[in-house]
Amino acid sequence: MLKHRGFPGRYPGTDFQFTIRRPNPRGVTPLTSRERRADRKPADRRADAFFLQSLYEHFGDQPFERGNLDAGRLSWFFGREVIPAEDPFDPASYEALLQIDLKRAKAAFPDLF
Repeated sequence: MLKHRGFPGRYPGTDFQFTIRRPNPRGVTPLTSRERRADRKPADRRADAFFLQSLYEHFGDQPFERGNLDAGRLSWFFGREVIPAEDPFDPASYEALLQIDLKRAKAAFPDLF
């Protein structure tokens, strides 16, 4: 599992996790598309914006390996702002390649860009 050095481990001042320390011994948690609802708490929204901003600052619009990025946090963006960068795509692989869809990211988070 690739560890993304320099990527924030969590949202500052909270327990919103962005990375994991070690591979899951029971198997890789697969990425799934989670729906972000309009009634989410402000802290959740700020964590989402900070995570997407961190992804963009760290990787830009280039493909990146999932590595130690938290599956739970990535799943809030998967299928929308973060898309598979390879075909076939294995959602249960730490080596899976992902990419930011800048057009959708700018539409969903216009203040970040």
